[in-house]
Amino acid sequence: MLSRTAQIRLVSSHPEVYDPCDDSFALVDALLADRANLLEHRPSICMEVGCGSGYVITSLALMLGKDSSGCYFIATDINPHAVGVTRKTMEAHGCHADLVTTDIASGLEKRLAGSVDVMVVNPPYVPTPEYEVGQFGIASAWAGGENGRSIIDKILPVADNLLSDKGWLYLVTLTANNPSEICLQMMKNGYASRIVLQRSTEEESLHIIKLWRNLDTQLEVYYSPR
Repeated sequence: MLSRTAQIRLVSSHPEVYDPCDDSFALVDALLADRANLLEHRPSICMEVGCGSGYVITSLALMLGKDSSGCYFIATDINPHAVGVTRKTMEAHGCHADLVTTDIASGLEKRLAGSVDVMVVNPPYVPTPEYEVGQFGIASAWAGGENGRSIIDKILPVADNLLSDKGWLYLVTLTANNPSEICLQMMKNGYASRIVLQRSTEEESLHIIKLWRNLDTQLEVYYSPR
């Protein structure tokens, strides 16, 4: 039986690239738990922002399997070493994606606007001093600035631009990131949301949020009193 997630022994590595850890596993587990819905969703374009080792985008491609034969996969990372590692990880699993070294989706927003059906993001969410945000190398994988929200708050409007009308966003957050406030913020932009997985480790409490466009929410916001 073919594996529905990437095999750790086949995941490539590099000293300057974040290895799969609890947050990566939580995101993949959330996707796996939602697999039936993903298959029914029949995405045409799947995207990962911040691909790191390639564990998540490879797992997504594997769990969609032959049903994703017409699906276009694309992944980005600001760290060029991560892009190289992701390429090796995907090749080792017989998968393919277009891989781009860029900050979030810079240079891709016009081409992909309104067309991404599934976006997965394990962002830098660890609260750190602001000066650590945006550094190159492995530090770019975790430094999230004040409340761990600096990069998350940059990603959300990009996701809003890229997601299709039926687009789904799966986002990894910490309790410190105030996931309920993120959901409220996106609701004002016409999104429904739910926490699809919560997991506590010795070091952190993780929340995987699923967000999607919701016509009722959009109408409610549009017609709300000013």
